[in-house]
Order: sequence, then C-alpha cells, then structure tokens
Amino acid sequence: MSASAVPAYSQNARVDAMAPNVPEGSKLLLAANEVVYNKDNETVTARGAVQINYAGYKLVARQVVYDQKTGRVKAYGNIELIEPTGNRLYGDEMDLSDDFANGFVNAVRVETTDLTKLAATSGERVNDEEMILNHAVYTACTPCATNPTYRGVWEVKAERVVQNGRTKTIRLEHARFEMFGRPVAYIPVLEVPDHTVKRKTGFLFPQFRFDQKLGFGVTTPYYIAIAPDMDATLSPTGLTSQGFLMEAEFRKRFHNGMVTLHAAGINQSDPDRFTAGTSDQLETNRGMVGTTGAFQINPRWAFGWNAMLQSDNNFSRTYSIKGFKADTYVNQAYLTGLSRRNSFDLRAFYFDVQDADPNNEAERRQAIAQVLDHQYIVPQPVLGGELSVTTNFTNIDRDLTDSTLVPGGIRFAGLEGGSTRFTSEVEWKRQFIVPGGLVLTPLLAARGDIHRLDVRSPVGYGGDFETAGSATSSMLTAGLEARYPILVTTDSSSHLFEPMAQLYLRPDEDLAGRLPNEDAQSFVFDASNLFERDKFSGFDRIEGGSRANVGIRYTGTFDNDVRLRSIIGQSYHLGGVNSFATPDLVNAGANSGLETDSSDYVGMAGIDLPIGITFTTGARLDKDDLSLRRSDVSLGFANDRFSTTTTYTRVAAQPLYGASETASEVQNRSSFKFRDYWSVFGSVTYDISNKVVARNGVGFAYDDRDTLFSIAYEQTRDKSNTAANDWSVMARLMFRTIGDIQIGTDSD
Repeated sequence: MSASAVPAYSQNARVDAMAPNVPEGSKLLLAANEVVYNKDNETVTARGAVQINYAGYKLVARQVVYDQKTGRVKAYGNIELIEPTGNRLYGDEMDLSDDFANGFVNAVRVETTDLTKLAATSGERVNDEEMILNHAVYTACTPCATNPTYRGVWEVKAERVVQNGRTKTIRLEHARFEMFGRPVAYIPVLEVPDHTVKRKTGFLFPQFRFDQKLGFGVTTPYYIAIAPDMDATLSPTGLTSQGFLMEAEFRKRFHNGMVTLHAAGINQSDPDRFTAGTSDQLETNRGMVGTTGAFQINPRWAFGWNAMLQSDNNFSRTYSIKGFKADTYVNQAYLTGLSRRNSFDLRAFYFDVQDADPNNEAERRQAIAQVLDHQYIVPQPVLGGELSVTTNFTNIDRDLTDSTLVPGGIRFAGLEGGSTRFTSEVEWKRQFIVPGGLVLTPLLAARGDIHRLDVRSPVGYGGDFETAGSATSSMLTAGLEARYPILVTTDSSSHLFEPMAQLYLRPDEDLAGRLPNEDAQSFVFDASNLFERDKFSGFDRIEGGSRANVGIRYTGTFDNDVRLRSIIGQSYHLGGVNSFATPDLVNAGANSGLETDSSDYVGMAGIDLPIGITFTTGARLDKDDLSLRRSDVSLGFANDRFSTTTTYTRVAAQPLYGASETASEVQNRSSFKFRDYWSVFGSVTYDISNKVVARNGVGFAYDDRDTLFSIAYEQTRDKSNTAANDWSVMARLMFRTIGDIQIGTDSD
C-alpha cells in the first residue's frame, strides 16, 4: 500500500523541526506492504518492501519505524539510502533524524557517484556535514560497475574516515595503503578532496624522472586554486646532476577562451656532463618563458597564439619542459574564420630550432613568415557552375641563407633577406552527366601573382634569378575532366571501376626558377596527387604547359565485409615548357618522376579484411624499366587484445634534390593485452640503408581505469652526437582520486 506524508507525519512541530534541512513544502511518499499506526507509543511502522522518497532522499528497507516523540527514523534489513547528491549508503541498521541529515549506521557501505567506495564497521553522520566511519576501507572501483566480483588493486584501510561536507574533503586517519592485499605504506593522516571537488589548493603527488645527463629528479608540484577562473602550479624539481629546476604555470580562463603562462629556470651545477662545445655545456644560468592563448570570438571566428622565449636555443628540449620541448618549437599567432562558403586564416610564424649549436645557425636559417589564406565560394551558380576565389599573401624574412651542396651545384632552401608574394586565383567548374553515364567537368582558371624581392643573390645558382624590385606573373588554365563510372554487381559483391582522364591547356610558367620557392619545396609524386590540377605543394611554383593525367580507380565491397581499393595511372606533358623539368633554387621537380614528357607510373592498392587486417601499398615505377623509385607498404592488424602496424618505406636516390643515396626504413608499433588490464607495447625504427636502429622503445602497462601503471624505455639515435639525452626512462603510477606519480615525461 502507499500513504501520503500528511497522515503519517501530521505534527506541525515535527515539520518545523525539519525545515532548516529540507526545502520548504517537501512531501514524503511512503510505499510498503503494511503500515501500522500506534497512537499510544506515537510510532508509525512500515513493513515489507518499504520505500520512502523525501526531499531528494530515497530509502529502501525491510522495516522502518518512525518515532514521533523523538523525531528518529530507524530502518532495518537490507537498507539502501540514496542521498540527493547521488551517493548510496548500505547497511543492516540505521538510526536517522527525520530529515535524514544525521544518524548512525551499523556495517555501512558508501558508494559515491564517481565510483569510489567506503566500507566500515559503523558510521555516524553529525552536524549535517560530517560522516564519520570507524575501521573503514577506502578504494576506487570503476570495473565494479559492471563486475561486482572484481577486487581492486589497491585500497586504504584506516581506523577512522571523516568526510566533511563543508570543506569537501575525506580525511583518513592512521591509514595503511595496500596493493594486491599487501600493506606497502603507513600514512598517519591522508586528506583528499571528495568527488564533488574539481580544484583544491595543495600538494600534488610527487613526480620522478631519470635522464642520462640530468640525473635522478624529484618534482613536488603545488597546486593553487586562485579563483574559479584562475589557477597555478609550482613545480620545483631537484636533479642529482644539475641542481634545482623551478617551474611555474599560471592559467586564466575567460568566458570564450584561455591563457597560460609558463616559466622555468635553473642554475646548472655540472654543465660539463653535457657534450663539450654545445649550448648545454656552455650555459650555466638557463631559463624560459612561454605563453599560449586560444579564444573563440564567436561560432565563426577564433584567434590565439603560442610563443616561447628562452635563454639559449636548447633549454626547453634538454629539460623536457612540458608543451615546449619539440625539436622545432613553432611560435605563432593566428586569426581564423570559417563559414559555409568562406574560409580565412591569418598566421605569423617564428620557428625556434632547439639544437645544441651555440651559434644557433639552424634557427637563423629559418623563415620568419606571415601568411594569409582566404577562399570564397560564390553562393549562387555562375553559368550553371561553381565559382571560387582563392587568395594567398606570404611575407618572408630570413637572417641567413639556407643552402646545401648537391651534385652539380647548390640547393637553396631559403635566401637571406625578405620577399613578399600576393596571389589571387579565380576558378569556375561545372559538372555534366551525358547519356550513357559519362561525367564531364569543364574548368576555367585565372591566376595572378605580384612579388616584392629584397634577397641576397644565390651565389652558385646556375640560372637567372630576380633579387630586388618587383615582378608579376600570371597563369590561365582551361581544363576538362572525364570519368566513366562502371558498376558491376554480383550476388555477393559490388565493384566500381572508374576510368579517368584530365586535360589541362595553359601557357608556360612565368619566371620559372627565377623567384624564391619557400612553400613548394616538399614534393612527392604519387597516386594521391595524380589527378591534381597543380601538383606543386604551395603557391611559389605553379604547373605550366599543357598536361594530361590518365588512370583508373577501383573500389570493391563484398558481403563478408572485405573491401578493396586501388588506383593506377600516369601523367603526360603535352606541350610548352615542363615546369618540373625547369630548375629552381631547391630543384623541386628534379627526380620527381614528372620531369619527362611521360611520367613514371604511380599506383596504390589496399585491402581491409573483417578479421582486422589492413594492407596498403603505394609505389612509383620508372617509366622505362619499371624499376622501383618509391615504395610505401603498410600492414596492420588489430583486435581486442593485439594490434600491430608495420610500415616499410623506400625512396630511390634523388641527388639533385639533396638525397645522394637510396633511403629505406621499416617501422613497427605493437601492443598486446595479455590479461585483463595488462598489456605490453613497443616500437622500433630500423634504418635499412645504414643498417642501424634509429629509434626503439619498449614498455608495459596496467590500466583498470582506477589504477594506471606504465613503464617505458626509449632510445633515439643522434647522428650529431650533441643531444643532451639520447635515451630516457618513463614511468607513471596513478591512483584515481588519490594522486599521480610520474617518472620522466611523455615522449613527443
């Protein structure tokens, strides 16, 4: 039967007593197999499957007795009390106040909303803000949510546990920390934030590190919760070989973004441990300051930055300053905008090369760049087709010329001085499907470039070159693409064959090889760019002359989930001057496979099997003798327990491009879950050409979402023999809700 709160708790005095702890107007809903009112004793007894809902509390028990004189509620048998916060209390006997705020429980268990557990012989709730548990056990047990029989790796046994609702803390007194049922540490007092706290000032768990030339280090981070939108972390580290390293990070959050400020410094006690003549060895007082910012102005616009300033060119990499340890740190500021038909990207770059060269020549050869990219697609069709406008503005300044000796001359990756280029291109294209299924896409494009030049003459360059003043160039293109999709279906599969041909008619490239080439240096001809109108990777070079691209694509799908894909084709220079055969400062087209009238053959094939195997291969074959010019092969397998990926890459010698020898290497990354929550992992990169292991690492981990333990060893071959640390050991031990211990830092 069920009963309302009114007849069961009809005394106004009792309602008034509950008012401070319960929202005004709260009602009680009682459901039970039997409810007995005893007027003589002033008690109400509910028996059998008792359920009480009151002011956000939910109580389930075999029997509940309410004493109207004392205002106490006593519950018996298989008790479960759910608090408004979501926490659950279990016990055999509970004695509670009528507002459920205070009381006593025997054989109590507590489960919080973040899946932590407390169990005790008895518990008492006092002052409406403290729960005191005697002879208690505390642990986190996420797997228990799906596997009640699971036993956690760790637990803390304490004589007394005090959960304080005002300070939002859990204090464990006279505690023993146990792992795998064995005590490993005695802790007189351990206080941790409860599950409702996201930020709290105090010491974090110590972190450890061990590096070849820094020695063993211990970091004791101190977290400061300054305000709801601000916090900071102080991280002093003692290093056995180099002394005291101090780090500090400040974070400020705004309604639409966040700013961070990071600083670190050290007075090296033993710089001679580093390689002689390096910036690591020559510097004693070292430090850095870095900042990042990211703001979302509105749903379309965003801006931000990341920047670092350091005392020398290698401090942050040597000491593995988190977020700033990359071999080349990219300082940049940006403003971006994106809508359905507009994209805008404005960026400024400064590349900080972190190496051990005290003269910092590698960084001085890097460009200081400002780049603007904008694309606009006209919303309404123009002559039935799509009209788009692409704009690029690039300004480059460089302190030193970047040059490399290659057979027959010098390759200039960049020139001392400055240059500016403004490019705008208009493109129109429209798709037609003619009877029979043939798809035709005509294309028209017009591009113009304006250049400002103030660079040092490339001494040793064999061709003419513009070094000062201004220059203009243009390109007109008329193109046609034809595709004829052929679909073949069987009872168990479908196959799509798509022969393709493209024809582009255009004049010769203006000033080919006579202008700086900053953004079109990285160039690989393969199946992925076979059908690109302009195969150069940037705006500083553009294809000139007439060209045809021919090939066929295939996609196959089978009912057993086997999937096949492939593409093969060739490109032909039909007339005019071949831009890929025209030398420039970096020999961008040399040895590319496109420098002759008929290109090399390029192809790609892949297969995906339902058992988890994926195989992909790509190749470029010489047009004359079909010898292998470039090859990429990847074989992968993954299931619930084992995953592995092996990649083989071979690139034939490209002497004019600066690669005098054939380069080949094989890489593998694998992991194996040999038991629930336990896994091993490793990686290796083998340089086949030089017959040496270039990089390798191995480790193992345990992760049940409450406890994470991992340890890994990593070694990298340093060709220059100047790296501060060419091997490192990384380890991490994390106990959810308690703390995180680290040795070393995560690899980039």
